[in-house]
Amino acid sequence: MKERVEEALEKIRPSLQADGGDIELVEIDGNIVKVRLQGACSCCPMANVTLKNGVERVLKEMVPEVESVESVK
Repeated sequence: MKERVEEALEKIRPSLQADGGDIELVEIDGNIVKVRLQGACSCCPMANVTLKNGVERVLKEMVPEVESVESVK
């Protein structure tokens, strides 16, 4: 599952980098993916929307076992 999550994050990463941010996989706890938003994304007021409507949606499509995505500091 980790490899498929990493592949999905690689698909998302260019969009985040275009806005000065990035994303790092911290851990997978059961079916919950924990990530760290970096750069401009770490302090953006829209980070939670990006996380749920962008990152989580893509991960769930590409890795159906994923139940949710959480941001950690």
